[in-house]
Amino acid sequence: MSLAVRELRFARARFALMGAVVALIAVLMVLLSGLSVGLVDDGVSGLQKMPVTSFAFEKDVPHDTAFSRSVVPLSAVDEWAEQPGVEDAAPFGNTLANAHSDRGLAVDLALFGVEPGSFVDPKPVEGEPLGSDPLGIVVSQTLVDQGLRIGDTVTIDRIGTELHVVGVIAGQHTYGHVDIAYVPLETWQQIKVGARPGEQMSSTAKDEATAVAVRADGDVDLAAGDRAAGTESLTKKESYGASPGYTAETSTLLLIQVFLYAISALVVGAFFTVWTIQRRQEIAVMRAMGAPTGYLLRDSLLQSLLLLVASAAAGVAVGVGAGALIDGTSMPFALSAPSIALAAVLLVVLGLAGAAAAVVRIVRVDPLTALGGAR
Repeated sequence: MSLAVRELRFARARFALMGAVVALIAVLMVLLSGLSVGLVDDGVSGLQKMPVTSFAFEKDVPHDTAFSRSVVPLSAVDEWAEQPGVEDAAPFGNTLANAHSDRGLAVDLALFGVEPGSFVDPKPVEGEPLGSDPLGIVVSQTLVDQGLRIGDTVTIDRIGTELHVVGVIAGQHTYGHVDIAYVPLETWQQIKVGARPGEQMSSTAKDEATAVAVRADGDVDLAAGDRAAGTESLTKKESYGASPGYTAETSTLLLIQVFLYAISALVVGAFFTVWTIQRRQEIAVMRAMGAPTGYLLRDSLLQSLLLLVASAAAGVAVGVGAGALIDGTSMPFALSAPSIALAAVLLVVLGLAGAAAAVVRIVRVDPLTALGGAR
């Protein structure tokens, strides 16, 4: 270890330059991690917070557009409720709508239609629960942050349906980057088919929902339930892919992160390859003096570990500071300690792997040839 520290001090300018590169990569990792978490929260936080284990959609519906294309009869709810291991089942409706409040605020809404009192009916932290008003809606805190208030009247564009804000649920609840408003299922059905106030719905429309929300107590045979109800089930996590843009966004950011990890390993490996070549004569002397190859390898890896840990820590600190400034803005960004820790660990581990691939050149250093060339 003393040799590694002495070399770090002797060539501090070179190691500082390399450390700065690693730190910048760490900053970028933290920011990408925050952007990934923020986009996931903005895309599917409403689904994540629902107390369901799976959704049963229309049979053979495309999985990536299940929430927008699926239509299931309400009889499927009863079929699912009778399945072994199913604790509860309830109808669930999903549609997007443009609206404006009576105070002139334009809002985009992801309307979640649920039966008041069912297990998917959210409990508000302010105001009244769903069902206290047939046209009442319970909105997310993020809509309140935009200026919506309890008591406001929200009018759905084109059809003119007036909804009354009766309650607020805590935290961010979004779907497809649109804020969620929970609405009674019957009102959701009217909005879904475009029925204007006073118009009667068809009997078919009154018997439809987007999916069956299922809460299971332990393992449930989803295939058996689908056969009985004529549906096609996705677990809650699988259903995230049906949120608009979710798969494309997460796949793109994951690909960028993978390339950054690969770049960090290559950059660190290239640096230590050059450093090992420059130290060839010193390594030859130490080997001629009897230093074991294992000692030299461990010393070089320790040197790279010290550099990576210090640089990654500095980069993470800067990244967290920059992320704190971004968090809370209109950009979908959220700092997550587990994600940041994972990014830092992967950066160090992969950088160390790149360094290990470089320092194995030490075992090929011939002491006699190197010393002879130095005379």
